[in-house]
Amino acid sequence: MSAGVETGYSSPVPHSFSADSDASVDVAWALVARPSRWPEWAPHVRGAWGLGSPEIQAGRRGAARLLWIVPVPASISAKTPGRSWTWRVGPMTLDHAVEPRGAGSRITMTMSAPGPLDSVLGAAYGPVVRTLVRRLARVAGER
Repeated sequence: MSAGVETGYSSPVPHSFSADSDASVDVAWALVARPSRWPEWAPHVRGAWGLGSPEIQAGRRGAARLLWIVPVPASISAKTPGRSWTWRVGPMTLDHAVEPRGAGSRITMTMSAPGPLDSVLGAAYGPVVRTLVRRLARVAGER
């Protein structure tokens, strides 16, 4: 298995991106579910508050700091410990999932937004999310 290999993109809605990692589910989960670790694989996210610590918690509301200065309102709407969680960031919904794949894991991020914003989101932020999933898979495999 090779870290960071993209395995899928489906469009139109929802926009889903997956990458396989040599990392175990536990290692990948720690990176994706702990706000303090997000900058390790998402350099544009410079922090978060109010979402849970050390891991995100369903029902929590707070913000994520993007690009070193912009706080974006966020809320955690669902969590399956060790496997998946969903949050709303600004107008979009992002689902994060980690599942076993051989000796490693598959990491998937799926994003959607209401109405016509969804197409804009897919075109503008889809390539960023694709890159983030690949980076997360690679970083997790290095741990």
